[in-house]
Amino acid sequence: QVQLVESGGGLVQPGGSLRLSCAASGSFFSISDMHWYRQAPGKQREVVAHITSGGSTNYADSVKGRFTNSRDNTKNTVSLQMNSLKPEKTAVYYCNAQFLVRSEGLCYWGQGTQVTVSS
Repeated sequence: QVQLVESGGGLVQPGGSLRLSCAASGSFFSISDMHWYRQAPGKQREVVAHITSGGSTNYADSVKGRFTNSRDNTKNTVSLQMNSLKPEKTAVYYCNAQFLVRSEGLCYWGQGTQVTVSS
């Protein structure tokens, strides 16, 4: 059974920073693409950041220059450093990853971690 577990969410003041982490565990051969999504109340889930197995990154326009995505392939973890947070970025943040499990490509989601930006 493959699992993704996020951590690091919480309450932060506007302009503050948080670092989210996502750890993969279970039985799999490899992890290719990893994504961070967020879903604000009453809105659709949207992609925030993407990182390939080689470390190439892409970001949503709204977070470019403020968020940094990184991964440690030896520990099967991905992290999202979020700076200059704004109240409108309050959402549940989800980790998503593509796994190779016994020659089959499978997509898994974490359970999500709440990020609240408020004074």
